[in-house]
Amino acid sequence: MISPGIIELHHDKHHAAYVKGANDTLDQLAEAREKEAWGSVNGLEKNLAFHLSGHILHSIHWHNMTGDGGGEKLEKDGVGELADAIAESFGSFAGFKAQLSKASATTQGSGWGVLAYEPLSGRLIVEQVYDHQGNVGQGSTPILVFDACYLQCRNQKVDFIEAMWEVVNW
Repeated sequence: MISPGIIELHHDKHHAAYVKGANDTLDQLAEAREKEAWGSVNGLEKNLAFHLSGHILHSIHWHNMTGDGGGEKLEKDGVGELADAIAESFGSFAGFKAQLSKASATTQGSGWGVLAYEPLSGRLIVEQVYDHQGNVGQGSTPILVFDACYLQCRNQKVDFIEAMWEVVNW
């Protein structure tokens, strides 16, 4: 079970820090450009990408959870475009679940496991994003993100990932 208090802390402190970081960095970038301090722009752009990625991934993360959800629903119902795409891309729901769980658990740092649509192949793929770095595949669209949250499970990523499967908002 995912603790409501942990979700509140994660949202109000953790996620809020990425939003503040992005806004602060935008101000710093505007100032650097105005002063023509081009030597600092590259570093600020990397910092902005970090904070924006943290904000975007967390925003998707919150929409991926519901108290009335769970991986079992899609697995049992097995209907709809997403269920069909998962079966086509991974062979089965169990194959998909294993891949996303392993990707989430083995991502470097506080990273993410991501189910994404990859438009070049027209298929779903699993990706890893480490420490909010912008390494989501070229042109892919994140659909489902698992934050390997260390707050509740004290760095026991696997426990949190298992809890996430119980609240997936299909």
